[in-house]
Amino acid sequence: MTIANKLKDFIDGKGISYDTVEHHRTSTSRQSAIAAHVPGSIMAKSVVVHHDRGYALAVVPSTHRIELGTLQDVMDQRIGLASEDEVESIFQDCDTGAIPPIGAAYDVPVILDESLGNAADIYFEGGDHRTLVHVSGKDFRNLTSDARQARFSYPAY
Repeated sequence: MTIANKLKDFIDGKGISYDTVEHHRTSTSRQSAIAAHVPGSIMAKSVVVHHDRGYALAVVPSTHRIELGTLQDVMDQRIGLASEDEVESIFQDCDTGAIPPIGAAYDVPVILDESLGNAADIYFEGGDHRTLVHVSGKDFRNLTSDARQARFSYPAY
């Protein structure tokens, strides 16, 4: 697998140029960044949360952890982490744990942590555990232009 079909179609439809970075199979976004020799601070990690009205993607650097209480306050509703079954039902063309942060490709709203806001380049999972997608920061902001921005994460270490 390279990148997920819905993701590829969405990016191509926007006319955005990107490249892919292959790496050995990993289990987490942080491991993917290390395997691909990419700074974790510009590796966007997606976490699927559920709430009363559906789902959302919370997107943070791979070096950060989400503060669920803060995210709940930002969203002004109770949230929880989506189960693997829920994630698989939304992101059917992606491997579990390799969810791209481009929610618009899947009709899922995005909440983007402010700490990714000014990066010159962004890398993210392409839908499998072996491929990263690389776009300019400007193009990432274009791909996530509908995203709400807030601060809801903290460095994991």
